Amino acid sequence: MAVLLLGTFDTKGGEYAYVRDLVTAAGQEVVLVDAGVMGGASLAADIGPEAVAAAGGADLEELWRAGDRGAALRAMAEGAAAVARDLYARGRIGGVLALGGSGGSSIAAAAMRVLPVGLPKLLVSTMAGGDVSAYVGQSDVTLMYSVVDIAGINSISRQILGNAAAAIAAMAAAYEQRRAAGPAGEDKPLVAATMFGVTTAAVDAARARLEELGYEVLVFHATGSGGRAMEALAAAGHFAGVLDLTTTELADELVGGVLSAGPDRLTAAGAAGLPQVVSLGAVDMVNFGPMDTVPERFRDRRLLVHNPTVTLMRTTPAECAEIGRVIGEKLSAARGPVALFVPRGGVSAVDVPGGPFYDPEADAACFDAVLRAVAGGDVQVVESEEAVNEPGFAVAAAERLHELIQKGTG
Repeated sequence: MAVLLLGTFDTKGGEYAYVRDLVTAAGQEVVLVDAGVMGGASLAADIGPEAVAAAGGADLEELWRAGDRGAALRAMAEGAAAVARDLYARGRIGGVLALGGSGGSSIAAAAMRVLPVGLPKLLVSTMAGGDVSAYVGQSDVTLMYSVVDIAGINSISRQILGNAAAAIAAMAAAYEQRRAAGPAGEDKPLVAATMFGVTTAAVDAARARLEELGYEVLVFHATGSGGRAMEALAAAGHFAGVLDLTTTELADELVGGVLSAGPDRLTAAGAAGLPQVVSLGAVDMVNFGPMDTVPERFRDRRLLVHNPTVTLMRTTPAECAEIGRVIGEKLSAARGPVALFVPRGGVSAVDVPGGPFYDPEADAACFDAVLRAVAGGDVQVVESEEAVNEPGFAVAAAERLHELIQKGTG
């Protein structure tokens, strides 16, 4: 297998030649793919821009004549993704390295995102110092900030690009070794679980019980990107079941917090017919950044500084009712078996008697709304007087998921 070097050789041919030599010196073969549209590349590619454009359903000459940079970037990104997917399917690549500014990074990231988790993907980008969510998506892309623009080899870029070449060579070697060794131990069915800091005790207890029952548990941090990653993997069929104890991202989506996973949260497992056990973990809160970033319209609300970079806002009874309604409707639409676990003792570590977010009225509004939304359907309902983080509640949820999975496979 080889390392795929993917980029715009018309503007960065010299830089790619530099890392090519370093990667090959480290013992890795390379495949060079040029996604540039301007022509005049100083580095010959194994797969040229004409082929990349064609793979994206476009004609390179027409893209060049049109002079529409946005359209060209979209076409080359689609083509690069198709080329990368094909190279991986044919067993040709064991890693990807790309260098770019905003345009080159968008092309390379599109290709990296279609490749499976575990395949090394390293993007050296001028954009890596800011919000990189558009580049990473739900994949395991590794970003390295270029510090200086990727425009020639100098005393700074020599170090950055040298580190990148060494990193991808080592990662690709490790990846190939893992593939040669095969699976580590017995393959176990995978279960997804969602966790937040204020539901950690619940998920830890549930995870321990599921592991005793023979599952491998993948825990997703409910920070928006975590929920999106879980939904994507569920849609792709990676899980035997989902333990969605922490549905807090829907509170951010509905109220306007910064950790929303989007409107499609809590839909993929249901659409795929996967067994699910769902609870209401951390729907008592909406997330913002540092206190001074909380929108002015929320400044008179009940706020809690969780840490210097996270401020929590307590959801109101009206907001909780809407959150409960949405969760109930999503569960009612599921094609597979679903159990709803209702923790009447509190939905988070701070929503318990004496806690800063303890609000029985708001919780009751959520519980009543979700129960109304699932009434008369196939959703199993388990109500408990315990709080979500009580070990008994969490273990019962884990055991119910096991029962649902066993019924589906028995």
